[in-house]
Amino acid sequence: MSREFVRVDLDRAARCGRAEAIFCEGKLPGEVAEIAGILRASGQPVLATRAGRAHFDAVVARFPEAVWHERARCLTIDGHPPVGNLTVGVVCAGTSDLPVADEAAVVLESFGHRVERITDVGVAGLHRLLGEQERLRSFAVLIVVAGMEGALPSVVAGLVDRPVIAVPTSIGYGANLGGLAALLGMLTSCSSKVTVVNIDNGFGAACAADAILRLAAVEKASV
Repeated sequence: MSREFVRVDLDRAARCGRAEAIFCEGKLPGEVAEIAGILRASGQPVLATRAGRAHFDAVVARFPEAVWHERARCLTIDGHPPVGNLTVGVVCAGTSDLPVADEAAVVLESFGHRVERITDVGVAGLHRLLGEQERLRSFAVLIVVAGMEGALPSVVAGLVDRPVIAVPTSIGYGANLGGLAALLGMLTSCSSKVTVVNIDNGFGAACAADAILRLAAVEKASV
């Protein structure tokens, strides 16, 4: 369905298993509310990322059931039905990385997945991560979020036999180069199973995990 400023892809859920998400940066609050209205009119849930308070205020004025996830910068209305019974672990190096980790977690939950968070287990205090090894190995997929030098995904991948989706963040001092150092460190990881998304892209990491889990659910149903 189209308006002057947008063409909402209402068939995406049928093609990809999940409805179109709204990327709010650069959009006026009223535009986000209008897109949300189109999605709701078609019976689809609403997920909006990189949302500011003004975006949420415009949406909640029309849909009082909207939920604001402040740190994740997301807003949601309803969500997709549960998908399988597997759990994603969202592992965060430092508290400063939580906005990106929370985005990944909120997006996954809106897609119908179970999520558990493990927070503040960066390599500067390796004992914190090692104390969580049993939990780490219980997850079907892990999303590992880290800034600074971005070492955490390599360490996690060396401890588990599950897919690791690495998310570099822009958190760090000057030589971090706004997340570029973490990105390059993750891309050059010596650990296997590490797949890397773009800087601060919690949404992209969640979509990758969703695709893995949906495939696992299909294969399990066919057995």
